[in-house]
Amino acid sequence: MSITGRSWLYRFSASLLFVGLIGCATMSRTDSAPSHASLYERLGGKAAIQKVVDTFVANVAEDARINSRFATTDIPRLKRHLVDQICEATGGPCTYTGRDMKTAHAGMGITNAEFDALVEDLVAALNTHQVPQHEQQELLALLAPMRKDIVEQP
Repeated sequence: MSITGRSWLYRFSASLLFVGLIGCATMSRTDSAPSHASLYERLGGKAAIQKVVDTFVANVAEDARINSRFATTDIPRLKRHLVDQICEATGGPCTYTGRDMKTAHAGMGITNAEFDALVEDLVAALNTHQVPQHEQQELLALLAPMRKDIVEQP
């Protein structure tokens, strides 16, 4: 075999060795860690969800577009329900025991604009707590189907 042939063979063998080592390192890392953590886990669990909900509710309280909708709301109860709802929806151990969204919002005449304002306040809370965009999008996708049960006025 010529020098050029050995050089190529050496580079090829070194490449295979490198790929093999990377594969082993990756395999041992993924074997010890869950490969698909739930959104609940990626959000940081219940304590992190509670912090986001606290900020979210504070944002809503400051939002003149929608804060009047919550004037007579039992805020501690609302927070508990929101935490449980998000926790359950994201794969956590909580159980949401509140009313379904259609029943809870029936007759309120909530508009698309009000719903959008609420979502904006939630996104601001997620940003405040530096929730990554992928997790934000995943959470919003889980909550988006509620729009049809909450909005009564276009």
